Amino acid sequence: MRYQVWAPDAKVVEVEVGAIPYLLERDPDRPGWWRGEAPEGDYGFRLNGRAALPDPRSTRQPSGPDGPSRPVDHAAFAWSETAWRGRPLPGSVVYELHVGTFTPEGTFDAAAARLDHLVELGVDFVELMPVCAFPGRSGWGYDGVDLWAVHEPYGGPDGLKRFVDAAHRRGVGVVLDVVHNHLGPSGNYLPQYGPYFTDRHQTPWGSAVNLDAPGSDEVRAFLIDSALSWLRDYRIDGLRLDAVHALVDTRARHFLEELSSEVGKLAQATGRPLFLVGESDLNDPRTTTAREAGGQGLDAQWSDDFHHALHCLLTGESQGYYADFAADPYAAVAKTLTKGFFHDGSWSSFRGRSHGRPFPAERGHRLLGYAQTHDQVGNRATGDRLSASLPPGRLAAAAALVLTSPFTPMLFMGEEWGAGTPWQYFTDHTDPQLAEAVRQGRRREFAGHGWRAEDVPDPQSPDTVRASTLDWSEPRRAPHAELLAWYRELIRLRRAAPELADGDLAAVLVRHDAAAGWLVVHRGRYRVLVRLGGGAQPLPVPLEGELAALEASFGEVAAGPGGAVLLGPDAVAVVRTA
Repeated sequence: MRYQVWAPDAKVVEVEVGAIPYLLERDPDRPGWWRGEAPEGDYGFRLNGRAALPDPRSTRQPSGPDGPSRPVDHAAFAWSETAWRGRPLPGSVVYELHVGTFTPEGTFDAAAARLDHLVELGVDFVELMPVCAFPGRSGWGYDGVDLWAVHEPYGGPDGLKRFVDAAHRRGVGVVLDVVHNHLGPSGNYLPQYGPYFTDRHQTPWGSAVNLDAPGSDEVRAFLIDSALSWLRDYRIDGLRLDAVHALVDTRARHFLEELSSEVGKLAQATGRPLFLVGESDLNDPRTTTAREAGGQGLDAQWSDDFHHALHCLLTGESQGYYADFAADPYAAVAKTLTKGFFHDGSWSSFRGRSHGRPFPAERGHRLLGYAQTHDQVGNRATGDRLSASLPPGRLAAAAALVLTSPFTPMLFMGEEWGAGTPWQYFTDHTDPQLAEAVRQGRRREFAGHGWRAEDVPDPQSPDTVRASTLDWSEPRRAPHAELLAWYRELIRLRRAAPELADGDLAAVLVRHDAAAGWLVVHRGRYRVLVRLGGGAQPLPVPLEGELAALEASFGEVAAGPGGAVLLGPDAVAVVRTA
């Protein structure tokens, strides 16, 4: 078998297969690379006679990130779905899930067994949280350290392929969350190989990934080749890129532009519409602007502005970054639905400066809209979902505003039935000192917000993982079953009525009355009417059009006099006008 590795500063490099080292030679055509042949088997690389390390481009870590690497023959997997040609992101509904807590088993195969639930819901894409190898069994996946290998406890490489294959057989695409902006604190051997990180820039996780310092050509290639491998070898349909604002790159051609270009070439070669979705808090439309127009070429990005506005409207919370949105949440929701970004050059009190620039109206589908995500639930002190504090009517209102929005809607697992389980922050660090540091750091973080240490779940406890695992008996009983039926109806309606999936922000009109507690979103012939709270008496909400049909409703809804619809407290309706 042929082995190769980039180790530019090493004097001697060997590949150790079993317990036997084999000397590698410098590659005359690629500076810093070493190559050679040795028997196939579990292996590692020895630099300058030191102990063997895992391969930076390892495709499998059967014993975890600290163990030896194992080759994977991607051509050996027997795909059963050979007709899949992908599907575009615009007009789709995305469902974010964490493999480890989606089912009690916490594996790809167990998740695949629940795919029919998502098909019945109407989901078009499943977005998997990161599945790269990380130490221990349980974690969110953002501490991954092997960017080419699949976490073994989930089922390893073949387990991921079986899941993708099963999804494609059902007509569901798969998006994978990948992390390029940092690696986890344990099991990261990249710095011993070469300048994968640089002190030129600092990020919340320490030294930045080296995208623009000496040696960065190879680091960029390492990340891009990893991304292409997921799309090619695992037949993933798209990638969600974590915190792209932390990818510090001063080169003339930004890393994201280069990555999107290479993904575009692969899409052309495979005949599948591959895409990239970024997480960015820059509020910069250049993230999703075509490369030809001077942008970075990503196909879409998450929209935290819409989430924050909607969260404040539903909950009344105003702490931290919610402050700007909480000043007038009705107006904030209206602005995000019609302008995309809330901060489009406006003052941000949380940042202490103005922030963002206007978002192009025709690109609404390039923003992912959501009421809940792993971040916005899991980063709360106790991982409480909206369902922990809101009545079903408000959950239904959130669903209606998301699923009839001009954005690409995204749901977080369990949201569709108002899951009673929290989703908390959990880790399984094998280093005792690191485990204790994370535990104490979590408690200190929330102590400043008035939380007692004993009330903040222990990230290292298996009980925290168990508490965060979905309870699949809930969807069959009240009140969860009613909410699940509502989500299904909204997704069906969105698919049947093109106006409800139209991504043109300029075509959206929002009327609201904060004092009366109602909001109406105009979507062509359709109106989405929401009433939040209020007294027990039905409230007439103006329709601005002749009522043709009540398409869907949750709570107390009836036709009213004078072109109005009567809504009870925490009621929502989708109606069609003549």
